[in-house]
Amino acid sequence: MKKLIIQIPCFNEAATLPATLEELPRSIDGVDRIEILVVDDGSSDTTAQVARNHGVHHVVRLPENRGLAAAFRAGLEESLRQGADVIVNTDADNQYNAADIEALVLPILEGRADVVIGDRGVGDLAQFSWLKRRLQRLGSWFVGRASGLDTPDATSGFRAFGREAAFNTIVQSGYSYTLETLIQAGARGRTVMFVPIRVNPQTRPSRLMKSIPHYISKSSVTILRAYAMYRPLRVFSIIGGTFIVLGLIPGFRFLYFYFWLGERVGHIQSLILCAILIIVGFQVLLIGLLADIMSSSRKIIEETVYRVRKLEMERDMEPEGPGAAGDADPQGDHGSEAGAGPTGTGSASWDDARSTPVG
Repeated sequence: MKKLIIQIPCFNEAATLPATLEELPRSIDGVDRIEILVVDDGSSDTTAQVARNHGVHHVVRLPENRGLAAAFRAGLEESLRQGADVIVNTDADNQYNAADIEALVLPILEGRADVVIGDRGVGDLAQFSWLKRRLQRLGSWFVGRASGLDTPDATSGFRAFGREAAFNTIVQSGYSYTLETLIQAGARGRTVMFVPIRVNPQTRPSRLMKSIPHYISKSSVTILRAYAMYRPLRVFSIIGGTFIVLGLIPGFRFLYFYFWLGERVGHIQSLILCAILIIVGFQVLLIGLLADIMSSSRKIIEETVYRVRKLEMERDMEPEGPGAAGDADPQGDHGSEAGAGPTGTGSASWDDARSTPVG
């Protein structure tokens, strides 16, 4: 039986959440069961209650506002714990057309992709300003180079994960999951597919992009950090090589004056600068070698985390007795019942320790 869980990270979305929930599909070909999971990221309004009133199957509540990346992590973890075969992430402000969820899910069900991302066509999206469209295209190009994937819309949060891909997804960024998960998927050789999707009229300004400079700085740090984590030798080789090339320039200048013009006195500062830059370049290359060795160790750790997470999820899904299935809290002593959805599945409220996945 194929189970799809649609997860919706929320922060003070009591006003927009009902319209989003109403548009979600109730049936999809190839899917036997559809459940909805809302992650309440420390909302100060009635987001969690609105979700329960509209029959949401699961509500994960974070004790305080942690940001989009943390909410995404918590939703992914709980979806896996609930036995999802496919997980779809969408926004609570009804930005994405819910009818396109089927287009996201189909390639995963057919085994043609591990991760499927909705392509909004950001280069021509009327909702974005001219500058934002250009920045989105440029950012997607950079992420494509960093991930080794063709990424027409790197920042789209409308995406689907197969169960194995979800198990292997570890988000460490505190800002957004969209860029890091793409670079991670490319580094791990995952099959990532982009499908065209439609968007609805904007209901509110973006909370992630407070300003263009803020967004550029945060996104740049995320891309560089993720790229350096998964391809450290390439990153440090580029940096170290740059220093060495810059060091050769004053070195050739010194040789030009010394041999070509015959000026045997002076220009020693060029030689000193040359030596400093080349030494720094070689030191950076050595750091790159050490980082690459550490990266190999990190891959082993990530594989261990993957296996532990999978074993934990499978253990949590096993019924412990005649009445253990259904409304039982998947962690026993960590969660508490907070209502039930239309199918009788309990909506668990998780404490801080269980809101963040292992790793």
